[in-house]
Amino acid sequence: MFELHSNFTLVGSTLSENGTYPTNHIQHETVEITHGFTKNFEIGFYFFNAIGDAGRIGYVGSHIRPRVMAPEEWKLPVGLSLSLEFGYQKPQFCEDDWTLEIRPIIDKTIDKWYLCFNPTFDKSFHGANQHLGYVFSPNVKVSYEAIKDIQFGFEYYGTVGPVNNFLPSSQQDNQLFAAVDVDIYPEWEFNLGYGLGFNQQSDRSIIKMILGRRIDWKKNKKTINIRN
Repeated sequence: MFELHSNFTLVGSTLSENGTYPTNHIQHETVEITHGFTKNFEIGFYFFNAIGDAGRIGYVGSHIRPRVMAPEEWKLPVGLSLSLEFGYQKPQFCEDDWTLEIRPIIDKTIDKWYLCFNPTFDKSFHGANQHLGYVFSPNVKVSYEAIKDIQFGFEYYGTVGPVNNFLPSSQQDNQLFAAVDVDIYPEWEFNLGYGLGFNQQSDRSIIKMILGRRIDWKKNKKTINIRN
């Protein structure tokens, strides 16, 4: 799977915080390459990049993300998987440069509804928040297939503070996106969303897009052999 994650901050911070660049009017372009080694195990690689004025341009960092999924044979009532994301981002772009993310993923399709909950736990190993321990960042997606292969819904992304001591709401980061997913072709994926931030720490207005392409190397190889 090859994916391009693009987002542009229409209204963000205009001042530097903890040595990081302001986020106002900056474009983030992330390339994600994921390979499935088995039906239930994959590894993803992220390459973060930024485009902006005042030196806010160039390669930002990289993460690696192994993910394991519960086999269908278990016949669980929900989809269940666990991903671990570890890597580095330049301190000019992120106040915590070396980080780990533990992300359980719980999802369920009910008729035309899709529900997903990711109770993420983030750990900084170096940076402004390394003393906080594990930080709770809940993520929720709810969508409805109003048109065949086209889903409309909402996505929530939050950072509420250490698991044992949530921050006051004014210091939290909560964002809500209206989004559309298009799955007309099985080998392609497309997501477009517009989001608003609701706290002082949040970027106030963001537009995002994900464009993905699935490739089955074995299938392609067989096709080439048949044609030859």
